[in-house]
Amino acid sequence: MPLALLALAIGAFGIGTTEFVIMGLLPEVAGTYGVSIPTAGFLVTGYALGVVLGAPLMAVLGTRIPRKRMLMLLMGLFVVGNVVSALAPVFGVMLAGRVVASLAHGAFFGIGAVVAAELVAPQKKAGAIAMMFTGLTVANVVGVPLGTLVGQHLGWRVTFLAVASLGVVGLIGIARLVPDLPRPEGVRIRHELAAFRNVQVLLAMAMTVLGFGGVFAAVTYITPMMTEVAGFADTSVTWLLVLFGLGMVAGNLIGGRFADRALMPMLYVSLGALATVLAVFTLTAHTKAGAAVTIVLIGALGFATVPPLQKRVLDQAAGAPTLASAVNIGAFNLGNALAAWLGGIVIAAGFGWTAPNWVGAALAASALVLALLSGALERRTAARAGGEGSGRVVAAGAPAPAAAAVPAHH
Repeated sequence: MPLALLALAIGAFGIGTTEFVIMGLLPEVAGTYGVSIPTAGFLVTGYALGVVLGAPLMAVLGTRIPRKRMLMLLMGLFVVGNVVSALAPVFGVMLAGRVVASLAHGAFFGIGAVVAAELVAPQKKAGAIAMMFTGLTVANVVGVPLGTLVGQHLGWRVTFLAVASLGVVGLIGIARLVPDLPRPEGVRIRHELAAFRNVQVLLAMAMTVLGFGGVFAAVTYITPMMTEVAGFADTSVTWLLVLFGLGMVAGNLIGGRFADRALMPMLYVSLGALATVLAVFTLTAHTKAGAAVTIVLIGALGFATVPPLQKRVLDQAAGAPTLASAVNIGAFNLGNALAAWLGGIVIAAGFGWTAPNWVGAALAASALVLALLSGALERRTAARAGGEGSGRVVAAGAPAPAAAAVPAHH
């Protein structure tokens, strides 16, 4: 794997840390500005919405700028947003800083995934994407717990300044290590938008929303579930989240490895197993050992879907993948928001703290149904193209079938 992937992973580490560390620092931030914790929660919601909206906007800009330069600009935006957050005199400025930082999130991962895939041989693309996303998963194991600890002892402003420093390191790494990749000739915004007319691209994005949404349905409410149902102490939740992060790291690497060999079967297995484990979590959440093991599995199976889903979008949007790749990153955050909302509904309805696990299982099972449908449509298209190809000559310049963009090993 090229050293340039390390620079992308460092940027991903910083972005992952700033996205999730705020959850552990909400009481401190709320106390500083004299607002309630629910009001401080807008710092989480605002960031997620910024990712969803910023991903396509920044990606459109990225179609006009060479990809290396765009990645550097995005890391610069990320640094500015975190510095503004760290120095904000009032809550509104802090929220604005969070939104500015979030604008870099979706496009960085979207464009970064395209660049990572271009740096390696075709049979190693999913592994390269997974290597970049390793920065995001490691952030949940190291960056978030360490950032929370620093924020609680030295002040939350120090945490955000430290995250901004990570962004500077990532920016320098991209400048020094990522090669100059020419902007694809002839690619216009209409070409990027054309990818969304491909039903396979839309199916992959729907799988992203539902599949990873299943994970967040459970994880969003992990603290009350573990303290009220499993019987863990409040101080144990941080280490449970570290276990979740370790599962994410392992699942991400496994997903990248096997997606390069058999992408759709990897999705079938990971989504089916994720739906099963989330359903079982309603039972295992009642014991400490069972809950700990299940949390690791949810992290592993959930993130095992990320490299194959991202590569699926790149394959199906071949020729103009930048916007589709970035929008798919926004789809992860849309799934997170949807799942958290649905999980809150079932808790408020009186179904108990473990009820979000059933919501997560239903979402993951729905993603599996879409994956099976996507695979069936692809096989039908390939069979039809084979039959037509044996009976007539295709005119030069005629558009290739959607499945032709997918490597044969899928």
